[in-house]
Amino acid sequence: MSAETNNTPPTVPPVTPIIELNGVFKYYQGDWPALTDINLTVYHGDFLFLLGATGAGKTTLLRLLYRQELPDAGEIKVLGYDLLTMKEKEIPMLRRKLGIIFQDFRLLPERTVYENLEFVLRAINTQSDMISSKIQETLNQLGMTHKKNSYPYELSGGEQQKVAIARALVKSPDIIIADEPTGNIDPKAAEDILNILKDINYQGTTVIMATHDAELAERTRRRRITLDAGRVVRDEG
Repeated sequence: MSAETNNTPPTVPPVTPIIELNGVFKYYQGDWPALTDINLTVYHGDFLFLLGATGAGKTTLLRLLYRQELPDAGEIKVLGYDLLTMKEKEIPMLRRKLGIIFQDFRLLPERTVYENLEFVLRAINTQSDMISSKIQETLNQLGMTHKKNSYPYELSGGEQQKVAIARALVKSPDIIIADEPTGNIDPKAAEDILNILKDINYQGTTVIMATHDAELAERTRRRRITLDAGRVVRDEG
């Protein structure tokens, strides 16, 4: 007599979103709608482009994600935190898990590349004996080790943006949030920056990148969310 075969399919664990926005509205100057009824779900390992012209709402949406601003209505959850009800003391805990890259680099001009990264690690209370190795590993990854003793004014725009990425990456974040990281650099440097972000994503880090360059986004074949006048008008890829 043959043994009974169990045809019950294996249980697949549910995939939990790491970012959820439900019915989010944001107004400026009382009644000007910067964002209108935004619904968005992002999962671990996603690479998401936010597309749209200047004033479409991209930066406002990103600022909500790292709790620089609060919505006027709706719900936002990031990495398990409810951003509307979280306590002030929890905000730094959230931001330690986020790597934020700005269009204007925002490097400390009086500090070297190494010192810019060291500043970030000390700010999040990294063990002193781990700082040097984490910086070296990050600079190696971005091909910037030879610039570690340079000051920002000695670097090209593309190199400064790589340092800005290194500063975000050195924390080993769960999510990279990049606001127009290719906006102030030449096309070749922009392609380099995009490839770096793709490599970071391949290693498991979720990446959200705002850009007005739809062609650049389309070439990557990643998910693209298009905003127009504060509304999501397209979700594709």
